[in-house]
Amino acid sequence: MQAIPRFNVLGVGVSALTLDRARDLVLGVQGRMGRGYICATGVHGVSEARRTPAVRAVLNAAWLNLPDGMPLVWLGRAHGHRQVSRVYGPDLMLAVCDAGRAGGLTHYFYGGSPGVAEALRDRLTARFPGLSVVGTYTPPFRPLNPAEFADFQTDVAARRPDVIWIGLSTPKQELLMADYCSKLDAGVLIGVGAAFDFHSGRLRQAPRWIQRSGFEWLFRLCVEPRRLWRRYLVNNPLFVGRVFLQATGLRRYSLD
Repeated sequence: MQAIPRFNVLGVGVSALTLDRARDLVLGVQGRMGRGYICATGVHGVSEARRTPAVRAVLNAAWLNLPDGMPLVWLGRAHGHRQVSRVYGPDLMLAVCDAGRAGGLTHYFYGGSPGVAEALRDRLTARFPGLSVVGTYTPPFRPLNPAEFADFQTDVAARRPDVIWIGLSTPKQELLMADYCSKLDAGVLIGVGAAFDFHSGRLRQAPRWIQRSGFEWLFRLCVEPRRLWRRYLVNNPLFVGRVFLQATGLRRYSLD
């Protein structure tokens, strides 16, 4: 695989990419099995990586670890990657679905609450005529047991999708992708979290101007306060403090 430059954010290597470049790299997996997994990482993902070494190892072992949030974009530019831009998971999903139609790229949706993956398939195939969604799978809210995983593995082997989109929470989806990627006959696994809920119409997405401002976290907190309060009101201040320590050299974070 082609090596993509990374910059160090608290010991997590973040790929210095743009949305267009990430889209083209994903399109390039067509017809190639076993290309690994892609994470879309923001402040929450980096914070989980600081808390849990196994999560940090999974992010650093990913083929691509995309700068999903504006704070990571700003840090990338501060590290000298002037062209880096936000590669937001939901936007990447739309871009790949759109551009992949011309070459027949195939997609598989794994995740979401019951009915969400199917609603996502129906909405995206209506939005992008010619889009090839070869399968969906809604997992239970627990790890798959051996029989369930065998059924899922068999279904994927029969369909051999170029891309499996994973719509779970962080860090659950990252750990799952690292475990599954070598066991599935698929091109690449991509974790896009809430993209399933956004694009299926289950959740409202922040307006574009809020996304660009870096305050999407506040919008999402207002929409889902009970679920997200700890993520944003605890993790965000810790992240800012740790970045200050890294920037001033008071603490070093290695990519281990």
